[in-house]
Amino acid sequence: MMKSLQKLGRSLMLPVAVLPAAGILMGIGYWIDPVGWGANNAIAALLIKAGSAIIDQLPIIFAVGIAYGLSNDKDGAASLSGLVAFLMVTTILSTGSVAMLTKTAIENVSPAFAKIDNAFIGILSGVIGATMYNRFSTVKLPSALSFFSGKRAAPIMTAVAMLATSGVLLFAWPVIFEGLVAFGTTISKMGAVGAGLFGFFNRLLIPTGLHHALNSVFWFDTIGINDIGMFWGTAENATQAVKGITGMYQAGFFPVMMFGLSGAGLAMYQTAKPENKTAIGSLMVAAGFASFFTGITEPLEFSFMFAAPALYLVHAGLTGISLFIAASMKWTAGFTFSAGFVDFFLSSRLPMANKPLMLLVLGLIYFGIYYLLFRFLIVKFNLKTPGRESAEEVSYDTDKSDSKFANIAAGILAGLGGKDNVEATDYCTTRLRLVLKDTDLVNEGKIKSAGAVGVMKPGGKNVQVIVGTEVQFVADEFKKLV
Repeated sequence: MMKSLQKLGRSLMLPVAVLPAAGILMGIGYWIDPVGWGANNAIAALLIKAGSAIIDQLPIIFAVGIAYGLSNDKDGAASLSGLVAFLMVTTILSTGSVAMLTKTAIENVSPAFAKIDNAFIGILSGVIGATMYNRFSTVKLPSALSFFSGKRAAPIMTAVAMLATSGVLLFAWPVIFEGLVAFGTTISKMGAVGAGLFGFFNRLLIPTGLHHALNSVFWFDTIGINDIGMFWGTAENATQAVKGITGMYQAGFFPVMMFGLSGAGLAMYQTAKPENKTAIGSLMVAAGFASFFTGITEPLEFSFMFAAPALYLVHAGLTGISLFIAASMKWTAGFTFSAGFVDFFLSSRLPMANKPLMLLVLGLIYFGIYYLLFRFLIVKFNLKTPGRESAEEVSYDTDKSDSKFANIAAGILAGLGGKDNVEATDYCTTRLRLVLKDTDLVNEGKIKSAGAVGVMKPGGKNVQVIVGTEVQFVADEFKKLV
């Protein structure tokens, strides 16, 4: 189960990665026309509509992207299967269709079916589309039916599967929807405390990849909260957004991602052994810049997540406190991808942005808190953060120029026990994701020496090597070797 959920989390990275494009387009458009939202300027209208074309169709993007990401051979036919699945279920379970199927007056149909076009259904469609593709894309039919063999069979079987799935959801979806509504309503009624709890569990679930499920409840239109869509003005009910409230599930991440983690990186650099400081400094500068500028935090977080789990628990707690403070003070800013400088800059002039500069003030305070607290805990308890290992445990090679990707891949492969030990290879935003024959052969020291940030063993035969944002190029070379 955990392996499947982690694979789903990895596949979500593909559709999520398209969100920065929407953020840039909409952010610039709102900066041009912050009052009229495009009504007063044609260029602003063009940019805002172009961006909302992505945000508004996020469930479809999830269905297509996840189906592709979960397919065994990353083929476009899998994406078609995901699209077929989504169109089937959202059409069959639309309010009008349900009224006809159940012989019920349309006004008496459960309100759950008015929300069937949501991120959760998009994810489910992608999973089913990929499952049907993986199962039927290699099936060979008799000669008379051979035209429908192989990859052509996948979307056909997906349609059949979605008939059955829609039948189940006809009864199950209202129950699921009401459960999600109850959960989200409970947290949302807790105001700033609820925002803080969301921030805490968001970070705590990062190692498992299950944070995406939690995010979909609050950030997207799964149960009606749709904090991102409401903040950016793309939701159908965006006129109901409340300044100082809408965005409360986003704003508190900015002080942490832009400043707090950089403070943690500085603390880890200063507490590293003298012989490792140059290499650790390079790692922390690169990881800190990625966190500050784009909001991609994994290189920094994974550098201490498993080496010093107590520090990560502190980090999750500080994140929750940041969301609580921002929500209490009604300081809001928003993002479409992550809480980095790019999204902060583009969202700070949106109508729903409220005293966003105060988030920078909180961020500077958080830089100091993270730095002082991390440095104290590392020294006090002699935590083995990067650069504090003994010389025989690991050495560092941070040269990641184009000419070195092959060497990094070769070093990682050697640390994994060689190509004969590798059964499957894939990658996500910052990690190589591998299936090994024998995880006991993994030598973390060799892998870090090759230039990786860290190693994670989720369970079973699964191993993840945290490389950083250049992982695609390392993965390309790694795949050549295996």
